[in-house]
Amino acid sequence: MSAVIKDSQRTVPKFLIITGLSGSGMSSATNAFEDLGYFCVDNLPVTLLPPFSRLLIPDGEEVTAIDKAALVIDIRAGHFLLEFDNVLKKLAKKNLRPFVLFFEASDEVLQRRFSETRRPHPADHGDGLLPAIRAERAALGNVRQRADLIIDTSGETVHTLRRLLMQKFSPAEEGTPLHVQIISFGHKYGVPPTADLLFDVRHLPNPYFVPELKHLPGTDKNVIKYLENEAEVTETDRRFGDLLNYLLPLYKREGKSYLTIGIGCTGGKHRSVFITESLGNTLRKQGFDVSILHRDVQK
Repeated sequence: MSAVIKDSQRTVPKFLIITGLSGSGMSSATNAFEDLGYFCVDNLPVTLLPPFSRLLIPDGEEVTAIDKAALVIDIRAGHFLLEFDNVLKKLAKKNLRPFVLFFEASDEVLQRRFSETRRPHPADHGDGLLPAIRAERAALGNVRQRADLIIDTSGETVHTLRRLLMQKFSPAEEGTPLHVQIISFGHKYGVPPTADLLFDVRHLPNPYFVPELKHLPGTDKNVIKYLENEAEVTETDRRFGDLLNYLLPLYKREGKSYLTIGIGCTGGKHRSVFITESLGNTLRKQGFDVSILHRDVQK
């Protein structure tokens, strides 16, 4: 049995294994797949994969008990690392080839998420959070290599990750709107790894050098007024908007359903934030589904 379902519109995985780094979004992904009609099981021991897979295989004339399944298997499973390859081989002999979806995020983001939730890291054996994150990343290296799709959630929120998964794994492709995520960022903190398009606005006048504006974000009315009075800012904003209004329908025509645009300045606090907000408003007026993330505005 193939690991995909084929319909008149799109091919989607029938049998999914969700895995990856702790704190990278596997729980949020499970919720999304439940809404897509998948039977989801969390923390299934790897050795139970073959018996579970029988529920996906039709028995004679009987209807398959489970139409679609998504299993979360992570480092909490006892023999996960040692048995993973062998279990996949056993499933392949039954003509079952699960789609392996691997989630990851940067060390910095994972540290912040665990600090915010105050949950212990499952790989922390007393050496601290960062060593635990790095140890898990190294331990899952082989599993990552077997993945059919790797998703870096460093720049994602719960809502944008859900939207991404709903669009990638929904069986109905026709009529799915192009979702555009615009991320403001500071170059000194690195470029967003998920960005499809990047725009640099470091050439624009910088409110950082205006004492009364230095500590205000690009969403503040005083910063907005300052930037709107600069001809270079309004001209750059207009030209970016014109370019995107030209490009986005072409991406949509090619079947792309999710596009991430990065807008970068030096620190990610003023210029990139202003341009991101302005472009978001422009694209919404054109009928695009837009979400905005200011990654570095609080740094």
